[in-house]
Amino acid sequence: MTRRPPRPRRSGRPAGDGRPGNKSTGRLRIIGGDYRRRLLPVLDSPGLRPTPDRVRETLFNWLAAALPGARVLDLFAGTGALGLEALSRGAREAVFVERDARVSAQLRENLATLGAETRARVVGADAASFLAGPASPCSLVFLDPPFRMGLAAPCCATLEAGWLEENAWVYLETEAELTPEVPANWQLHREVRAGDSHGRLYRRAATPQP
Repeated sequence: MTRRPPRPRRSGRPAGDGRPGNKSTGRLRIIGGDYRRRLLPVLDSPGLRPTPDRVRETLFNWLAAALPGARVLDLFAGTGALGLEALSRGAREAVFVERDARVSAQLRENLATLGAETRARVVGADAASFLAGPASPCSLVFLDPPFRMGLAAPCCATLEAGWLEENAWVYLETEAELTPEVPANWQLHREVRAGDSHGRLYRRAATPQP
């Protein structure tokens, strides 16, 4: 989940969350697992959109065997749709990185609503600054940077500096026209297109492949 350039809103029923200045434009639905069918508020913030249900369902079908006990990093988390879905389906823990204070506060509230706050941490920081800090290896990373800002390649490269377990999975979502540059030891496993986005699921190998 990330911020994209503003565009016409998808259909959805607006609803307020009861606090001045924080209005939700709709609801995020958890698709499967322990929190299945739970609805969570999504704030009105430019370009903030959950990854579409169809894409999430496809992605998590691919990841079914990797989720139990996974250590998850959700960069550019936004609504946290991907990390929350992973927690619902058996991930052991998740770290959500989101620089917008209002959006990260809503994500903390949603984690509390689900009773998942003991397994998750929300970091209010820029993704590049976060990755420059002490690394903790993860088995699954969701990387959904803002489109057309040249962030995908440097973030992918930085993940190799201790952020990935030996056979980690990385889901990268970019604008449809981009062919991303990724480390040589990331092997493309599956890919999915939806609207102006292209999602690619990679499996990391310990050493570069010929």
